Amino acid sequence: MSIIKKKCWPEWFDKFCSGERTFELRLADFDLKDNDILSFEEYNPKTKKYTGRVANFKCSKVEHSAQNPLQFYNIKDVEKYGFWIIKLDKQN
Repeated sequence: MSIIKKKCWPEWFDKFCSGERTFELRLADFDLKDNDILSFEEYNPKTKKYTGRVANFKCSKVEHSAQNPLQFYNIKDVEKYGFWIIKLDKQN
């Protein structure tokens, strides 16, 4: 099991923490497998600073996809890495 730190914008951070959002789509430019922990560090893109809030989520199911939502990612990165589709369970 690995712990992987990732930025998370405030509006998404709150949805993950409340349990409203339990799936995540991330560019697969890092190693990830079932039962790893994603440690979301809240990051404010307006101030370009971390807020200090952190929440940990177990990746209970990880699947790789090569689908291409270009509105969020650069096509060359998508072609190179694909995506992770991640089921998250809140850790206490």
